[in-house]
Amino acid sequence: MTEKQDLMRPWDGIVSRKEQNAYSAAGLGKPLGVGQHPALLVIDVQYRTAGTRSMPYEQATQEFGTSCGEAAWNAIPHISKLMARFRQMNQPVLFPYVSKKTLADQGRVSEKSPGLMTASDLGYEFVAEVAPLDGDILLPKKHPSAFFGTPLVSYLINLGIDTLVVAGCSTSGCVRATVVDAFSYNFRVVVPQDCVYDRSATSHAVNLFDMASKYADVAPLNAVLEMLQPN
Repeated sequence: MTEKQDLMRPWDGIVSRKEQNAYSAAGLGKPLGVGQHPALLVIDVQYRTAGTRSMPYEQATQEFGTSCGEAAWNAIPHISKLMARFRQMNQPVLFPYVSKKTLADQGRVSEKSPGLMTASDLGYEFVAEVAPLDGDILLPKKHPSAFFGTPLVSYLINLGIDTLVVAGCSTSGCVRATVVDAFSYNFRVVVPQDCVYDRSATSHAVNLFDMASKYADVAPLNAVLEMLQPN
């Protein structure tokens, strides 16, 4: 990574240089690269996390209390571009998404984060600009990780996938939980930093730093698209 690229990292100015040096000294953050058979996960890009239009966070939360507002709409065009590349490559696009919970499966989520339980039916719909197409795989989930309680692993094995590119929401929640589980299953993992979003810019940056150090390659979308070029 060049010095110029280094300055562009979203955690610079938030994670101190001393802390970053400590991670480097521990030998963390070696790039994993992309394998021969990547798949794209688009996580929870629904109106409940984005709102129905671009607006500042304070306004967006008046529409959907769980919306990330402007951060979501800044990411959505990048996610759309990434999806287009995967479809051009004829590689799988999978949509892990939160389905409306029944009383029986609300569990600890309803106790810890009751605001997540109150979205309208519209809130659970996919954002139109990045909605699934015929042939994409839909994976309803009840918990943060796209792997927990879903058939995701069996789909990936059947498709011969060796790399997961992870986009969507939230960086510190469902994206991170999915990335950690993907890494634990020995998949290569890539997170395009401008294709994920969060309601907290600080949490977004710190979690990108931590994922880059321990679990995934984190890079701007343009660099990820270069990584996805056929050999």
